[in-house]
This record gives sequence, structure tokens and C-alpha cells, in this order.
Amino acid sequence: MKRTQPRAAGAAALCATLLAGCPEGARDAVPPPEVLHGAASAGALAGSPGTSPGNDPALGREGARFEDVTAEAGITFRHVNGATGQKFILETLGSGVCVFDYDGDDLQDIYFVQSGRLPGYTPQAPLRSALYRNLGHGRFEDVTARAGVGGPDRYGFGCTAGDVDGDGDRDLYVTYYGTSLLYRNNGDGTFTDVSETSGARNTLWGTSAAFADADGDGDLDLYVANYVAFDEANNLYCGENRPGYRTVCHPRNFDPQPDVLYRNRGDGTFEDVSAAAGIVDRTGKGLGVVWGDYDGDGDQDIYVANDDTPNFLWRNSGNGTFDDVASLVGVALSEDGVPQAGMGTDMDDYDNDGRLDIFVTNLSQETNELYHNDGNGLFSDRTFVSGLGAPSLLDLGFGTFFFDCDNDGDLDLFVANGHIIDNISLYSDTITFEQRPGMYRNIGGGRFERLTYPAEAPFGRTYVGRGAVPFDYDDDGDEDIVLTQNDGPALVLRNTLVRSPHWVTITLAGTAPNRDAIGALVTLQAGGARFVRYARTASSYLSQAERRLHFGLGSAAAIDNVVVRWPGRRGFAEEFTGVPVDHFVTLQQGKGRRLPSAPNRSGR
Repeated sequence: MKRTQPRAAGAAALCATLLAGCPEGARDAVPPPEVLHGAASAGALAGSPGTSPGNDPALGREGARFEDVTAEAGITFRHVNGATGQKFILETLGSGVCVFDYDGDDLQDIYFVQSGRLPGYTPQAPLRSALYRNLGHGRFEDVTARAGVGGPDRYGFGCTAGDVDGDGDRDLYVTYYGTSLLYRNNGDGTFTDVSETSGARNTLWGTSAAFADADGDGDLDLYVANYVAFDEANNLYCGENRPGYRTVCHPRNFDPQPDVLYRNRGDGTFEDVSAAAGIVDRTGKGLGVVWGDYDGDGDQDIYVANDDTPNFLWRNSGNGTFDDVASLVGVALSEDGVPQAGMGTDMDDYDNDGRLDIFVTNLSQETNELYHNDGNGLFSDRTFVSGLGAPSLLDLGFGTFFFDCDNDGDLDLFVANGHIIDNISLYSDTITFEQRPGMYRNIGGGRFERLTYPAEAPFGRTYVGRGAVPFDYDDDGDEDIVLTQNDGPALVLRNTLVRSPHWVTITLAGTAPNRDAIGALVTLQAGGARFVRYARTASSYLSQAERRLHFGLGSAAAIDNVVVRWPGRRGFAEEFTGVPVDHFVTLQQGKGRRLPSAPNRSGR
């Protein structure tokens, strides 16, 4: 175990607009958002599943505060969507961001995906994606040219990073409208484009992608979500037929494109095994992807947020084949049984009961959706009872993630908001193009409240938010945020938590070829509570967070133990004790106390 100190102490009206336009003068009528209030009892159920240390009253009702440190950090990336008024559907989806340590110095670096030019658009300068190397102390430098990952002159969307060839460094996969790219990390701060020989040349409209070990053989496979069949030369007209009222078209105007599962051959090259693996549903219009073991059986399942089509939950059978059980278990549709415009997604344990729950962001006049894992292989829709329903009705959510913004031991929730129709004000009195982020504080008991901020604060301002991930960029023990905007500058938002409760951040060191232990399940016990984190690559929307696992511990001044269930067919569990609080800690596979094999915890 290695430890280090912190380096710094209904939708119907809107759909009509997208499809063909609204009648002149038509307006939306949406009830005002409601905020539910409550309080957690920290000690009443101490030691039981579902308990947490609770919320520290000293933090105040505003929870954590954030400040914009983008310029101070040296981040200058600006997304370009190439819009010229022709309302291509491409131009509205934005792009993602990936946080990963590309050069092996234990500092987390940032990669932003650039989109690009569209017919009729002439850029003022060459358009390129950007890699920023972490210099420490909250500062970054642009090393894109040196690293060779600026990308081609094509329209980019998402990214994911992982060690696909087992050589100890992280490679990079970038999705495009057209052929996606795989960059092999050369181990010297540079990358080589190996797309042509990789076997993973997805030629469809790729959006989110994520690495994981689908078949338990130890190496990282790749799932790529694809969107719709769109032809720039045949751009439909949608919206009212009068000057200024043209809009982007709804995705139901376009045929879906199938997702792809690529199996790693063991040498860093891939083969398309979608059909053999059972990934055969061709009806989805995929935007968000996250891997996680929702049923606790030791293998990695896949959740896909689809746009205006039912979401997928691919249950892993344990031999590299999958079945879509989303409708069966209750995570395909809204509470009313209707497909929604799924954008971003996350899978995490928001109520500390040891099971991974699912959250999905959706279109304005829908709600974002929270699916609670009931522990028997089924989910229940908790969107409204949790307080997440009504406050999201006017928002259009994209990037999203659970994180403990105030280190109190409960996972809070962030949603990057921003509409897809830049002239939505012509069609609605209540919905805006730029929107405030949604910061939802976990108040215990499975409930959240949306926090309000003054207009001058970062969360009081409006953005056209897209990709977003948590990231302790300054290594001070609290989680910050990296956010991308559609056709706008990226943001780094620093968590300014002053009276921070205790915490620990864990890095897993697995064995080759899965040295990052992707797919491991970490259970930590402290202060009479149990916390679960899952080691993974991409999530949110087109994005990937850092691989370090952060635990807020509240008032718990000591950690009882940490149990790691390592991934793979030969996966086993180890217990680590003596883990310090308020440190960055590395847990190495094979260095803990090996535990007896537990029975299969599947709810099947």
C-alpha cells in the first residue's frame, strides 16, 4: 500500500418543433420546479447497509462552492461546432473530455475532443483536439503537437482511455462522425495512430465509447455507441418556414445506427464480435455509455442511454455474451413507460446500500431519470420521490456524474445543462438555450435538493453544457469539475471546500494486462458506514473521469478496512487495513489479505 499526502493542503411540443415546427404563437406550460428538503440521521442505522455519516451542518445549505480557475490552470481549449445556420444535427451535440495519466507521472492529464468544420464554415485557425499535461499545483500545458493527438480534420465527439495492449501506459480512442481513431501510447509522451491496423475502425457516427473487460480474459475490450445515419448532403429542413425559425431536426427523422462491441485479441488489436456477443439490437440511437456490475455477479454489464428510443442494459452472461434486459428490469423507459431522449448516464451507489444505481439525463419537458437498484436484479424509478424530477423539467441535461462534492459521505449529483436548439426562445417562454448547471446535494434518505447559487458564481451562470467529469485537478482532497460547452470554452471549476471532512482517494494497481484494475469493486467501511466505488473508464456524456476512486468520509477519522474485488475470471477479494484518511493511497493486487470466495451475489 502506497500513500501520499495531498499536493495542495411532454416533450410533445418540443418534439413537434424538432420534427416540423410549432404553430405560430405556441408556447410551453410547465409547472415550476420544486425542491424537496430533508435531513439524514447519521447514527440511527449505523453499520447497516444504506447508512452514511450524514451531512455536516457546518457546511451550510449551499454545500460545496466552486470557482472558475480555467485561465489560472492554463486551459484555453474552445470547442467549435462549425455552425453556419444550416442547422446540421451534428452541430448541436458538442464534444467530450477525458481525464487520464498519459505519461505515467501520477498526475492526471486532460484531453478535449474537437468537432470541426461543416459545409460553408471556414475556421479562423486549424481545428484540433487538445491534450493538456498536468504540471502539478493546478497548472497545465498544451502538449498536443508534441504528443501527436490533434486529430484529423473530421468532426469529433467522444473519447475513452485505457491500456489496450497491456504495456503499462494508457492508449486513447476518439469517436468521430465517420471513422474513429485509436492512438497507441508509445510510452515516451507521444502517440501513434494505429487505427488502420487496430480492427476498431468504427466507420459509423460514433458518440460515447468505453473500455472494459467484457469476457473476463484480462484485457480491455471496447464498446462504441453509434447514433444515427445522417448525410450532410441531404440536410432536412425542420422548424417553422419563416426567417430565423429553422431548427435542428429531431433524431426520429433519421435511422438508428447499431452499436459495436470490439473484442481485444490480446495484443491490442480488436475484432468486431457484436453479433456473436448478442449485441444485435439495431434500434438504439446511442449517446451515453457506462460499464458496471449492476447485479453483483462479478462481470461487467453495459448501460446505454439512447436518444428517443428505449435504453439498453446489456447483462453479461459471464462468457462474453450479453442480453438486453433493460425493459425486464425497469431501466429502459420513463416512469410513464415512454422512451426519452437519453443523453448522459452514470452508474453509482447514491444511497450507500452497496448496489449500483443508474441515472440518465434527458430532454427539456421530460425529466432526468433515477433508477434505484433494488437488489433483486430489478430497479425502481425513484425520480420524483428523490427530488430529482420536477427541478429538471426545464433543463436539457448532458454530462452527469455522482460525486461527493462536500466529502460528507453521501454521493451528490452534477448535471451539465444546455439546449440543442439555439433559437429555442422563439418557441418557448420558459426554456432557454444556455442553462444553469444542476447541482443536487444528497440530503440522505435517498433524497436530493437542488442547490441555488448567486448569479456571479459559476453555478449561477448559464452555459451550453455537454461533457462533464469530476476531477481533483489540484490534488487537495476534494473533487473539482471539468466541463465542456458546445461551441464555447471549456471550464475548470475548483471546489473551494474550506472545512472539509475526512476523505481518502484510492488508486488500484492491478496485474498485467489490466494494470488499472478496470472492473474492480472497492468497498470501504468507516464510521459505521459502507461505501462502494467501481473502477471503470468512460461514463457521463462522451467523457471519462480520472480513474482514482474518491471517498468522502464525513466525520469518520479512521477507516476500518477496504475490500477490493479484483476483476477477471481469476478475480478474488483482498482486505486492506491500516489505510489512512486524508491521503492518496495506492492498493496493489496481491498485497492485501486474501478473503475466501464469496457466493455469487447476482439477483437473477
